[in-house]
Amino acid sequence: MSALRIVFMGTPAFAVPSLNELVLAGHKVMAVVTRPDRPRGRGLATTMSEVKAAALSHNLPVLEPVKLKDEDFIRTLEGLDPDFIVVVAYGKILPDSVLEIPKKGCVNLHASLLPGYRGAAPINRAIINGEKETGVSVMLMDRGMDTGPVLMTEKVEITGDDTAETLSSRLSKLGAGLLCRAIALYAEDKIKPAPQDESLATYAPILRKEDGLVDWGKSAAEIRNLARGLYPWPGAYTRWKGKLLKIHGCRVKTGLDGDSLPGTVVDVSEGICVKCGSGVVEITEVQPESKRRMAAREFAKGYRIERGERFT
Repeated sequence: MSALRIVFMGTPAFAVPSLNELVLAGHKVMAVVTRPDRPRGRGLATTMSEVKAAALSHNLPVLEPVKLKDEDFIRTLEGLDPDFIVVVAYGKILPDSVLEIPKKGCVNLHASLLPGYRGAAPINRAIINGEKETGVSVMLMDRGMDTGPVLMTEKVEITGDDTAETLSSRLSKLGAGLLCRAIALYAEDKIKPAPQDESLATYAPILRKEDGLVDWGKSAAEIRNLARGLYPWPGAYTRWKGKLLKIHGCRVKTGLDGDSLPGTVVDVSEGICVKCGSGVVEITEVQPESKRRMAAREFAKGYRIERGERFT
């Protein structure tokens, strides 16, 4: 097929494989739209998005609108005359004035099997909820949040060791290939969009720091899933003697369940084993407030944690 004229919209690392795949496929990426540079890190140095860095490496024009309804920005998009606007983790809802520009439509890559897990944090929420599989969906965009008709989907297993970081990396690569196939087939009328079944819709709301607070009354499996799903951000955490303690690694521990209250330390011979609402979690890696990451065993020894003490 002939090369398609594409405007690409994306911001984080998850979107980079899709941009790279479109370029490698020979499509004409007329411009890349990304969120403006912003301060990051402890030094608050102004940093460009991962997508902007990738676009510059391909010598592609970059647009960084503050507002998508800006008239100059709309005129610029119209002048590019795109066949598709392709959106991957851009971070803003597109207004009608943008949705109406491309000749063949706006296409979005979403990191779930729609209509499940619509919204901002599908990867994290799927792990937190203990799902065994997820996937990627390519859909035509409409006015709703991830409500448009679906062009193609592909499933992937969520392994017991997956974190949001590892699963995101896998899905970003899987989605990049699926996206390229979907727009090529749709441009040639070889696939038809399938409406989503609204009765099956579920949602994955945006993550907030307070989502990471561990409720020791939950089961050991639920707490481990929380830690996996929130790694690396915002991270699962508890409190130890009034100080925040991040939990970077943990696993379900068998053979130690008893009648202790949830949050009670029941063993410190290897990691830090904590009684949950049901079962026991062995914390393997932690980060005390304002300190470096360390093995939980090292933390327990240095802070003299003993059996019978409780996390709050």
